[in-house]
Amino acid sequence: MTRSATQTKGTGTASDLASPTGAAKQRPGDRWFSGTALFAGSMILVTLAAVAIFLIVQSLPGLSATSENASILSGSFWDYVGPLVFGTVWSAALALLIAVPISIGVALFISHYAPRRLAQGLGYVVDLLAAVPSVVFGLWGIGVLAPAAQPLYSWLVDNASWFPLFSGPVSSTGRTIFTAAIVLAVMVIPIITAICREIFLQTPVLHEEAALALGATRWEMIRMAVLPFGRSGIVSAAMLGLGRALGETMAVAMVLSATGVVTFDLLTSTNPSTIAANIALVFPEAYGNNINVLIATGLILFVVTFVVNAVARWVVNRRKEFSGAN
Repeated sequence: MTRSATQTKGTGTASDLASPTGAAKQRPGDRWFSGTALFAGSMILVTLAAVAIFLIVQSLPGLSATSENASILSGSFWDYVGPLVFGTVWSAALALLIAVPISIGVALFISHYAPRRLAQGLGYVVDLLAAVPSVVFGLWGIGVLAPAAQPLYSWLVDNASWFPLFSGPVSSTGRTIFTAAIVLAVMVIPIITAICREIFLQTPVLHEEAALALGATRWEMIRMAVLPFGRSGIVSAAMLGLGRALGETMAVAMVLSATGVVTFDLLTSTNPSTIAANIALVFPEAYGNNINVLIATGLILFVVTFVVNAVARWVVNRRKEFSGAN
């Protein structure tokens, strides 16, 4: 009896030690850190909801405004915001078309071609370039890029006007939608490059060595192992850059000579404006319903950015199963 009772007691003690309730005890530091992390994550949703509510409430008078009660409108609100949406998406798309190939090339050079010391130096330069204020880029676009590009624009109009995007008349100042797109591309290149570089560096070494062992050249190894692994990361980087380009204000407002029209011409002085630049230029003198109209255009930009990020997330999730990471 005594031996049996001892065995039973020993068995019970072992099961108590193995029970999850005994191991689930949290220290005060764990509870404090968990609560802080939960609060920080919740504040993101609260801030986003607060911004959305503010934009919706303040935009309601502007969405129904007309030229009778808002002096900045020449017709309905949608006639006013349509060219702005076009200019925002068009300039950002041009910037992304320029920036993504350059960013991927720079990231591959830093991660797989450059010597270690040179790669570290280039990495620091790329990271520092992302910290340059947008006003500086705007001044560079006005004072350096536009005058330097104007002779090239004239040559393109004279010799390649058969291409619809290069039809004239050419701008005499060089402050065109294409110049603004180049400035935006320079601004988003550091963001895309930094993310792509980190993604490429995370490619499993065994994948690269296996490709090289099979006789692949360095470029073939990158094409078969590195790029498939980083495909979803490249899409995410491009969408982050697109979000920056869509919301950029000062550089576009300083560089672009906007007239508020819908046109695909890249080199003329007749250019569409962007939502952010239009708000920055018009808001200081706005009053009454004009303020609500501008806030309503901000709501449209908010929706466009949200849709772009949602599409990017869908593309990334869809591509995960094809990524070399799995």
